[in-house]
Amino acid sequence: MRLPDDESFRTVPLNLILALAALVIIIAGMKAGSDLIVPLLLALFIAVVCTAPVQWLHRLGLSLRLAVWLTLLVIGVFLSLLGLLVVNSFGTFVEALPGIETRLYAYYLSLLDRLATMGLAIDPERLARLLEIEDDGAWVTALLGELGNLLVQSVVVALLVVFMLFETLNFRAKVSRALANPAPSLRRFGEFSLTLKRYLAVKTMISLVTGVLVWLACVLVGVDFPLLWAVLAFALNFIPNIGSAIAAVPPVLLMLVAQDGGLWSAMLLASAYLVINFVLGNLVEPRVMGRALGLSTFVAFLSLVVWGWVFGAVGMLLSVVLTMTLKIALDSHPDTRWIAHLLGPGERFVADDIEEADQPPSRRDDTG
Repeated sequence: MRLPDDESFRTVPLNLILALAALVIIIAGMKAGSDLIVPLLLALFIAVVCTAPVQWLHRLGLSLRLAVWLTLLVIGVFLSLLGLLVVNSFGTFVEALPGIETRLYAYYLSLLDRLATMGLAIDPERLARLLEIEDDGAWVTALLGELGNLLVQSVVVALLVVFMLFETLNFRAKVSRALANPAPSLRRFGEFSLTLKRYLAVKTMISLVTGVLVWLACVLVGVDFPLLWAVLAFALNFIPNIGSAIAAVPPVLLMLVAQDGGLWSAMLLASAYLVINFVLGNLVEPRVMGRALGLSTFVAFLSLVVWGWVFGAVGMLLSVVLTMTLKIALDSHPDTRWIAHLLGPGERFVADDIEEADQPPSRRDDTG
């Protein structure tokens, strides 16, 4: 029997190769232009979050322009006060850092003595030479350089957010004029924008609640610089799987070597971090967002690796947000909805459905 000569089967490998080549070119372009793309992405996500209070103020009777200016004013004042508090706390932390290093080194030596009594002898001088830094003041210069770069990037992001918010005022009118049949595109964009705003708002609120609870736990346990650790927990909560663990390391170590701390206080603080992140990350967040706005564990971790490689530390912070944006965009179009389903957590099937799916078509017809 002669098989039909279908040209579509011949073009499948060629289309796949072209798609993979285009993907490689896009990723290489994003990595090469990360200095330009990262501020744009940060400004875009902040602008999307800010559209919710703008629309709320507009529903109260304010004009859109006045609502935008009022939202920017409130957010600017809040971030300025928070920045001053964080800078003050960070400055105090830098001043106290030599004493913390001394106590940490003493605790490290006592740990080596305990290991030596157990038969695990480690030479502290040899290990110190392996970890020795050539220039003790080099990290200060690097830190000041990073802070200066962060300040410049923050100003650029703030200006981009202002322009993007005002650009959204007449965005739908521009699309209506640019397209011959704008209704389908506007409907899909509306669905995408609504879902993205919901996801970003929920993720930001959960991260904010995480920061507040971490601050409260640090105050109750008695660890120094609670505001600094709360801001760190808020930021790193956007990193999947390992962000919360990384945020807990500095305050737990600080509590371990503190004069009024110790092992039990450090374990108590670590337990508080564990409870906060388990309740919010595994119980509250899935219920609020729903399974439709979730990612599989493998995809979440893979996005952390990929976006971190492309955009660096900011890519790690925005890895889940970027992947969720991609998933929402794919889900808004019928032709790419199957890719969005592959990125999601999947559905649970009962055993009877699986057995029925494994049966031959003839048996399924008989049983039906």
